[in-house]
Amino acid sequence: MKDFLAVADHSPEVLQGLLNLAVELKQEHQAGGNKPVLKDKTLAMIFQKPSLRTRVSFDMAMRHVGGDALYLSPAEIGLGKRESIADVARVVSGYVEIIMARVFAHEHVLELAKWADVPVINGLSDYNHPCQAMADALTIYENFDHQLKGLNVTYVGDGNNVAVSLLHVCAKLGMNFTIANPLGYDIPAEAVSEARKFAAESGSNINLLTDPEEAVHYADVIYTDTWTSMGQEEETQKRAAVFPPYQVNAELVSKAKDTVIVMHCLPAHRGEEITDEVADGPHSRLFPQAHNRLHAQKAILVELLG
Repeated sequence: MKDFLAVADHSPEVLQGLLNLAVELKQEHQAGGNKPVLKDKTLAMIFQKPSLRTRVSFDMAMRHVGGDALYLSPAEIGLGKRESIADVARVVSGYVEIIMARVFAHEHVLELAKWADVPVINGLSDYNHPCQAMADALTIYENFDHQLKGLNVTYVGDGNNVAVSLLHVCAKLGMNFTIANPLGYDIPAEAVSEARKFAAESGSNINLLTDPEEAVHYADVIYTDTWTSMGQEEETQKRAAVFPPYQVNAELVSKAKDTVIVMHCLPAHRGEEITDEVADGPHSRLFPQAHNRLHAQKAILVELLG
């Protein structure tokens, strides 16, 4: 594994191995601390988009395993504007052992990986969010006795980058994936086409629906995300008129299994895509899920720098 740019790039065996490693590293940390296996290694964190969880979890992940992290703001680099992506990749590769980039355009992280001499991790792009997907899978794995195959994961809302990675990790690892989204807000067709190939190999099912109540009927997991992602602010009013029927509230949760868990990648716009009653209720796993970003990404870092 040279880079970690998309869930779709990796076999089920690699993804399961990352989950197992994340569990081991989490248990080791909770038992007194991780071994400094990445001592003297430095992660460069390139940000075009700000993020609480991505910055803190990657920084702390490196510290836990003995390494260091360097934050590079949009103003410091101007990726693809002030300096070409190819030049940035080659320069930064000479200073650090690994790069994480949180970008707007997926092509930017692909270009970084093409020119970098060190591993590159996709901390988010407009196409997908693979690190989030690994934290999601880890959270589900922990909540269902380390069994994933056959679980029913339902995503309610916009078919965005988070939905793409969740779809792919489900299809790769044998979880059934259902999405309920308004017409015109679908997961990209190419992402679905890829996922169907993965699902055929793992034995999972993919269902594309518009009715959220139908979608959650057999759900073990209900997942949602903000209706308007960063960079789509001009669509806020339009989306606010379309998405209210897709709110994850107590009534919708009651249509699922009694044991259902509710997930959200955060930040949440409470009162829009999810209510306080659900976000803070007994089915919620929002904060264990957020904390698992640390452990899932730690596994990715350790695997890449092994």
